[in-house]
Amino acid sequence: MKKFLTAVAMMTATVLPGGVTAQETNFRVGLITPPVHVWNKEVDAMGVTLGEMTDGRMGVTQFPSGQLGNEATMLQQLQTGALDMAWLTTAGLTLRVPDMSALHAPFLIDNIEDAAKILRSDEAREILDALPAATGTVGLCYAMTGMRQVMAKDPITSIEDLDGLRFRITPAPPIQTFFEMFGAAPAPMPLTQVYDSLANGQIDAIDMDFESILNFGYHDHAKHMLETNHQMFAMVALISGRVWAGLSDEDKVIIQEAAQKHCDQTIDQFVSGEAGKLERLQAIEGLTIQESVGPEFFGDIVERWDTEWSEQTPYVERLRALAAKF
Repeated sequence: MKKFLTAVAMMTATVLPGGVTAQETNFRVGLITPPVHVWNKEVDAMGVTLGEMTDGRMGVTQFPSGQLGNEATMLQQLQTGALDMAWLTTAGLTLRVPDMSALHAPFLIDNIEDAAKILRSDEAREILDALPAATGTVGLCYAMTGMRQVMAKDPITSIEDLDGLRFRITPAPPIQTFFEMFGAAPAPMPLTQVYDSLANGQIDAIDMDFESILNFGYHDHAKHMLETNHQMFAMVALISGRVWAGLSDEDKVIIQEAAQKHCDQTIDQFVSGEAGKLERLQAIEGLTIQESVGPEFFGDIVERWDTEWSEQTPYVERLRALAAKF
C-alpha cells in the first residue's frame, strides 16, 4: 500500500500557449466497491472525460474494493493528501458531518426517482459545505446506489421476526439507530466481508441495494427479501482539500464539471435500472420477495427516529418538508 500513498499525485509541468504552466495530474481515486459496480465504471469514465477536457493532461487511476482501506482510512488519507479523490458513502461521513445523517432518514422517500430529487436539491448541496472544515475534503457532487432492502436467511412475516437478528449494517450512527429501534442487533462490517458472514452464519440478515445483491450474490445465503425501499443510499465524490488548494481556478472548474457529469450519470443509471434489477431478482429460483413493504410494517419507527435525530440536525425536518412536495 505504501507505494500508492507516497505522494499527493504524480505531476509534471506543461507549458501552455502564452507561457502558462499547468500540471499533468493522474488522480488516484479510492472506492470500497468492486470493478463491476456502477460507481467504478463511472470513475473510469470520469478519467476519460478529464483527459478529453484537458488534452490528456488529467486522468485517474482507481483503487477498488477497499484496496487502500475502509472508508474511514481513505478519509484520513484524503485529509493528509496521501489520496487524491474517493467516492465514499454518505454513511461513512455522518460521524464527521451530522447533518448528512438526514439523508439516511428511514422512509424519507419511497422511490428512487424521489431519492434523485433529494440529492439534486439545494438543501442536500448545502450539507456539502460543511465538509472542508469537518473532514479536510471538498465534496464535488452526490451520486447513489439503489434503495435499501431487507434480506434475511429466514422468513420475515412481521416486525417481531426482526427482533434479535444480527443485521449487517453500514457503520453509521443514523443507520444503527434505525435497526436498534426494532430490536435488531446491528453488526457493522465492510462490504467485502458480508457474503462470507452470511454463509457461515455470523450474521442473519442485511440491508442492501439491488445492485450489490446481484453483484455479490447475497441471495445465495439470504433467501427472503422484503422490498422496503426504507432508505436512500448516497455517495459523495470527494477530493482532498490539500490537493484542491494546489489547483488553479481553471482546473477546479474542469474537475467539478467532470465529476458532476459522472455523478449525474450514476444517478440516472440507478434510476433507470432499478426496476430491471428487481425483475432479475424476481427470476432467481428459491428467492422469495415480499413486495411493497411500507413504513407501517415498522410501526412508529419513523416518528421515533425523527424525534431523536432532529435533535442532531435541522436537516431531518428540512428534507422531510422537501420530500413532502414530491
